[in-house]
Amino acid sequence: MAVKRITILGSTGSVGTQTLDIIAENPEYYEVCALIGGRNVALLAAQARQFRPAMTVISDEALLPALREALAGENLAVSGGREAVLEAAGRKVDWTMSAITGVAGLEPTLAAINHGGAIAFACKEALVSAGDVFLRAVEQAGATLLPVDSEHNAIFQAMADGNGKQVEKIVLTASGGPFRNHSLDEMRGITREAALRHPVWSMGAKISVDSATMFNKGLEVIEAARLFGLTSERIEVLVHPQSIIHGMVCYQDGSVLAQLGSPDMRIPIAHTLAWPGRIATQAPRLDLAAAARLEFAAPDELRFPALRLAREALAAGHGAPTVLNAANEVAVAAFLDRRIGFLDIAHIVESVMTRLGAPAADDLAAVLALDAQARAQAQALTAKAA
Repeated sequence: MAVKRITILGSTGSVGTQTLDIIAENPEYYEVCALIGGRNVALLAAQARQFRPAMTVISDEALLPALREALAGENLAVSGGREAVLEAAGRKVDWTMSAITGVAGLEPTLAAINHGGAIAFACKEALVSAGDVFLRAVEQAGATLLPVDSEHNAIFQAMADGNGKQVEKIVLTASGGPFRNHSLDEMRGITREAALRHPVWSMGAKISVDSATMFNKGLEVIEAARLFGLTSERIEVLVHPQSIIHGMVCYQDGSVLAQLGSPDMRIPIAHTLAWPGRIATQAPRLDLAAAARLEFAAPDELRFPALRLAREALAAGHGAPTVLNAANEVAVAAFLDRRIGFLDIAHIVESVMTRLGAPAADDLAAVLALDAQARAQAQALTAKAA
């Protein structure tokens, strides 16, 4: 396998650090050219010392002096702030990991797309908020999208035979999160700490809460519709507590192809890193005999309205998914700050969607303006709920 030149957007987050772990295990195949981190100065500096990229960027410019101090004497190029992030993201490389959480990853990912390489993306919010803009940029630049979310990566692998036109439907699985068996009354008192204790996956705070509310799965329905050109009716969601089957493709002849694996993000990350080949990982191997049983159930949209809201946003089109995502990001942040309750998250998102509807969002400027408007509405509602 030829050496791939690599950029990582969000190198200090969960997906970014796991990506670098895999690269460290396979140094003969990869050259890290740029690292873009958020606010974790110590970790970003440690990554820069280990991988010696041509550019190390911290997105919060106020922390640039601290990063410079941490890397003093290392002879490494260091910068910070929005423009520096976009410059690093736009460098021509072979493969970019897009793992900046939330809509903050949109502009850097678009900058990476413009050089036409392979884009492994874990920031589903970019595709949800600006699907048309995102996919138009991919087509114009001739870039290749490689989904990192375990569910979409599973579907991508199950469609590898090239018979996408013969697909009847796809199935995205969901662990159900830590509260899948809770009643609505029990869910009213859920704390930040409880929501962050995912029973299967190890993830960052925002995505852990999204998993607990099932907004993560709602966003994934929209992402799947964009990626695979399917309507909402052809995207099924099943709760699968064991998280062993990550996705299934049902074909018109009755065949069902499923991708299985241990619930470990290193597996889909490694798949995109090596695509179209494969590399070894240290992820635990699947033992079906030990698993003993695989369970499936339809999600309860009364207790978890996020799926309904996501499908409504997908059906409405235009800027409705932008509104959904922005309101959810604000509401989740408020919950993590202990300013609102767990069930308030979905109520706030639905209220913002009702107020703003589905206005046009045909270019990046319109998407960002609508995103800001939805955030302002959600901030006002969280203030009242608090």
